[in-house]
Amino acid sequence: MTKPIVILGIFVADTAYRAERMPKMGETILGRSFVLGPGGKGSNQSVAAAMAGGRTHFITRLGKDDFAAIARSTWEKAGVRPEVSEDGESYTGAAFIFLEEATGNNAIIVSPGAAARISAQDLEERADLIRGASVFVTQLEQPIEAARAGLKIARAAGVTTILNPAPAAALDDALLALCDYLTPNESEAEGLTGLPVTTLAEAEAAADALLARGVGAVIITLGSNGALYRDKTRSVHVPVISAGPVVETTGAGDAFNGGFAVALSEGRDVVEAVRFGCATAGISVTRPGTAPSMPSRAEIDALLARQ
Repeated sequence: MTKPIVILGIFVADTAYRAERMPKMGETILGRSFVLGPGGKGSNQSVAAAMAGGRTHFITRLGKDDFAAIARSTWEKAGVRPEVSEDGESYTGAAFIFLEEATGNNAIIVSPGAAARISAQDLEERADLIRGASVFVTQLEQPIEAARAGLKIARAAGVTTILNPAPAAALDDALLALCDYLTPNESEAEGLTGLPVTTLAEAEAAADALLARGVGAVIITLGSNGALYRDKTRSVHVPVISAGPVVETTGAGDAFNGGFAVALSEGRDVVEAVRFGCATAGISVTRPGTAPSMPSRAEIDALLARQ
């Protein structure tokens, strides 16, 4: 039986507003639509991984409120196993998402709430779960020291580690050295390295800068240009895997990371795992929302079979 995937991160309730443009400061404009739904990078990645066939555990904190009920319902539907600390002194996180009507592009404000109080102790209490995993995944929406604690536990046990460095933050070399795989997008790679990432050659240079700081391998997600995989011995550009017209890109990175983790947990070659992640993302962008856009394993397999 494949070992589980353990993901650390946050849940937030996404409040998504679609409008022609962002209002200026002091201005009120009419929106075209509003949707309340589940979000948070870690939660989205957990849903993506579970939907893609991974036995997925998600470590987080929630408040005791109505948004927490949305979280639990979302995980139950997708098959995610929650590893939750309830925090009655705070609130379940929420996010403001602006969606540009013409393009589907987005701008986001995240207020993590209880998840901002995730500590290293939360990870120590679940150390046995992490040690028994095939893959451990985290991001940077919860405190960095919690991510560091989880990565250390996983690395010491020989568990494959993935850090999705989002949102972008300054990271020390000791933390980067705990990462078997680092999965920034173009802007996050630029933020980590100070190098522009607008072409494939520039992405390769940024990846080399990260490898020099101790990362095992780098996958830079390139939006409509797919993804670049680069380690010390090989470099592979995996083109985008299209499943139809793009509706919304908000959950694409989370879909990729969840799918990538599942493929690694099944023992696939890493470039094949990147392709699996790209297919997961390729389906997600054809649908609105974040967690609700994540495809099933059957849909991913069918898309890859057509390539």
